[in-house]
Amino acid sequence: MSILSITALEKSFAGRQIVDGLSLSIAPGETYALLGPNGVGKTTILRMVAGLLRPDAGAITVGPHDALAAPLAAKALIAWLPDEPLLYDRLSPMEYLQFIAGLWRVPAPVARERAVQLLDTLGLAAHAHQPCESFSRGMKQKTVLAGALIHEPSLLLLDEPFTGLDAAASRLVQGLLRERLAAGAAILLTTHMLDAAERLADRIGILHEGRLAAEGTLASLRAGGVTSLEDIFLTLTGAA
Repeated sequence: MSILSITALEKSFAGRQIVDGLSLSIAPGETYALLGPNGVGKTTILRMVAGLLRPDAGAITVGPHDALAAPLAAKALIAWLPDEPLLYDRLSPMEYLQFIAGLWRVPAPVARERAVQLLDTLGLAAHAHQPCESFSRGMKQKTVLAGALIHEPSLLLLDEPFTGLDAAASRLVQGLLRERLAAGAAILLTTHMLDAAERLADRIGILHEGRLAAEGTLASLRAGGVTSLEDIFLTLTGAA
């Protein structure tokens, strides 16, 4: 069974078709990278899957749940990481994680244990009780990621997850994501970092004018003789 199934999804804004009949599915343990130029609808798709935006047409299934008919059940399986880290600046990472865990009704002792483990894994243990307002962009990004993972979701929606991270932090985050994949979760991510998509994604979808211009493994996308993902991307999107 797919963790995520999207069928004939559509969304328009001010008469402009942003998402046009999109269909895709993601299996447990799989990472799917959704690529495309700015304004092509990547974040809109993630927001619709997360239940933050209602589609004009189409169907979204998360695990066994119809995300449009049973949004609360679907959201319980989802972690949403936006491109801008949203934190309560006066809270420390530990306070923030315990607060988020409470919203998901994670028992307090379990929440604390998971918070300690996540902060340690992400290199934030030394800052666990400092207010987030003093943090760099990268530290805030890692704290928000920890909050997204505190309830051990089945589907991770990651919008530009590596923005603001240095090489060491990016590697830490990638390791943590692989742990969730090994536990059977699935990942749908957007990124402008094509090298990250090459390293992480089992399958890649390239959006152009609201539709999938191409979809498949990196090897299958290269089958036409173009070896660079950047060249494939530019050719399919007309950005060259």
